[in-house]
Amino acid sequence: MKRLSQLFLVIFLALLFVTCKMDGYYNYSLKLAHIMDSLNIDESTIEILIDKSDFKLTLQSEEHILKEYPVVFGGNPTEDKRMEGDQCTPEGNFKMVSRYPHKSWSKFIWINYPTSESWKKYKKAKSELKIPETATIGGEIGIHGVPEGMDHLIDLKSNWTLGCISMKNKDVNEIYPYISAETKIHIRK
Repeated sequence: MKRLSQLFLVIFLALLFVTCKMDGYYNYSLKLAHIMDSLNIDESTIEILIDKSDFKLTLQSEEHILKEYPVVFGGNPTEDKRMEGDQCTPEGNFKMVSRYPHKSWSKFIWINYPTSESWKKYKKAKSELKIPETATIGGEIGIHGVPEGMDHLIDLKSNWTLGCISMKNKDVNEIYPYISAETKIHIRK
């Protein structure tokens, strides 16, 4: 009987996930806490995948896509960050350094850019004279909200940051409690 109940739960959740796909984002209308509880997700297994070409942040746990959110990036969203001021969002594998409330855009989830891989790309670009000799690598990249009342920046895919990943405030507020120093954050083109 227990196995049958579990099977019905899995079927119900699968149907619910399919019917809740809105605007290309899975489960956008469902609360993350409900999804986490329904699937009995261990918070330590959560990972973030940020796809720059799809303007999408996916919260996943092992084989489960938990929820997807629309996001925007720096003024140059297609290139990988090579230096401070290039308005590019870095690509690669990161972790959270810190997280804190932010007076201008709700919450800030600071990632560990630059990583050793970021430094390699930066040094290579300098040696190939693709960036100025005086260029610095930059830092303080994170995932954050928008100024109050500016959710339309996300809806319009307006890449307004200097290289950070920006979400609607309600979205960054929703993921914020589930992000820890162990959370893997992957950013790809």
